[in-house]
Amino acid sequence: MVTLETSEVVLSYGSKRVVDDLDFVIPAGKITAIIGANGSGKSTCLRGLARVLRPVGGAVLLNGEDIHLQPTKAVAKQIGLLPQGPTAPTGVTVLDLVRRGRYPHQRLFDQWSVEDEAAVQKALVLTALNDASEEHVDHLSGGQRQRAWIAMALAQETDLMLLDEPTTHLDIAHQVEVLNLLRDLNRAEGRTVVMVLHDINQGCRYADHVVAMRDGKIVNQGAPQEVVNSQMMDEVFGLAAVVIPDPVTGTPLCVPDVVKRRPLAPRSIP
Repeated sequence: MVTLETSEVVLSYGSKRVVDDLDFVIPAGKITAIIGANGSGKSTCLRGLARVLRPVGGAVLLNGEDIHLQPTKAVAKQIGLLPQGPTAPTGVTVLDLVRRGRYPHQRLFDQWSVEDEAAVQKALVLTALNDASEEHVDHLSGGQRQRAWIAMALAQETDLMLLDEPTTHLDIAHQVEVLNLLRDLNRAEGRTVVMVLHDINQGCRYADHVVAMRDGKIVNQGAPQEVVNSQMMDEVFGLAAVVIPDPVTGTPLCVPDVVKRRPLAPRSIP
């Protein structure tokens, strides 16, 4: 199984440090949710894990070796990335998009194989898009579009998937649809899933492991019940909140305390 960890990683944009001394291990075969306020470094952290952003200090280790010293295709066979708000070119069908997930497996003299086609068809079935394969991506509903992008990532057949805010701009029904799909994939196939989420309650419901970030550093990490409490909500989000058991799942449920609300504090945004 693929392992991914960081060792004292520093990530920056130009001279501005955004993530500092990041040191943690992604639990293999589990769902990890990265939470934090805007500008806390969540998406930057994911970009570093995905080899999109090179650390200026420390190292991201894929199977114990520096990810930036490994060939691009070799990394792409092991890690799938769904960036925030991906956009497909006009006129691209679902099938065309999902087939792009097979790029890391293409060989110079054998551009398409039986294995490639089987992986694409399996991804379409898993995301319930096999009947919509000829539809244009830009004609789909928000939930279907997200499932199409997830299908592309699935077609890569990677053991680890990184998703940056996969529920952004979706209504609540489509959010649940996408998160249920990711949980089902994790449970059925043992794929490791790491996702940046804004909704703390959804993170608690769907994740086995929660990483709370503030100002480019990890404040706490562990099982949702160990991490998410009133103190963490105040420290990470500057929000007075009551944390109670979710009546459906028993996981932490954060309810803002409007009586104890306070003025917004300024935050640095990268």
